[in-house]
Amino acid sequence: MSNLNQFELMAADGKLIRGDCSIGKDRQILFITGFLSKRWGNKSKALAQWCEEKDWGFCCYDVRGFGDSEGRFIDYTLSDWIADAHAVISTLKDGPRLTIVGNSLGGWIAWLMAQEFGQVERLVLIAPAFNMMGLRAQCIPTARRQAWHTAGWMPWDDDPVHKDWPLTWKWVEESEAYWKTSFDRFRHVHTTILHGLQDNVILPAGSEQFVEQLLAKDRSFPVELNLTPGDHRLGSPENMERFHQLVVGQP
Repeated sequence: MSNLNQFELMAADGKLIRGDCSIGKDRQILFITGFLSKRWGNKSKALAQWCEEKDWGFCCYDVRGFGDSEGRFIDYTLSDWIADAHAVISTLKDGPRLTIVGNSLGGWIAWLMAQEFGQVERLVLIAPAFNMMGLRAQCIPTARRQAWHTAGWMPWDDDPVHKDWPLTWKWVEESEAYWKTSFDRFRHVHTTILHGLQDNVILPAGSEQFVEQLLAKDRSFPVELNLTPGDHRLGSPENMERFHQLVVGQP
């Protein structure tokens, strides 16, 4: 991954979005991370390697308030992270045709970006978290939901990974609002979804329902749903090989 260069973009609030990017030939892949995930993990490292082998461009970044980007996590919500994706994609508009690979919450953001940006040619969505916070508010116990709404803040969960990352109730309101507009802009972008059947973080039923809604609006929409044995991370060698095939094609 020696061909990657670090970049910084200044957001509207003056904070810097930081990431890594290379410009290749024929194709550019943008990776959008999931909730509470930094830009460099197993999937982004694999993508960067595959792109280098193919002489394709690759880009990944950290959202404001997390990872290497500036700002405090508690100051940002879904709309800000959508704005970050918008800013990064705007820098790639003069490059090769663009594929967005979105992981979890990044999968939903990738879908929203593809409906807006004409240069997005293809989507690969890994366990996409459509309406993530809206569904979270619906499935937690009533007392916890009411406390979240009343207090205005609540961690996603009380486990060690999430308890120190408080979320404003605005996340729920924005999630519901964006979900209502998810099909308002309707571009035919080849969309492939990969979701683990044993995923208990983002249930695979969400991807199934998304595809059903999509095809109900347009039976000709180019969407493919791949349900596979695996959990939310889909990190097994078999799942990574399937991921490779979906992004790059057969070896």
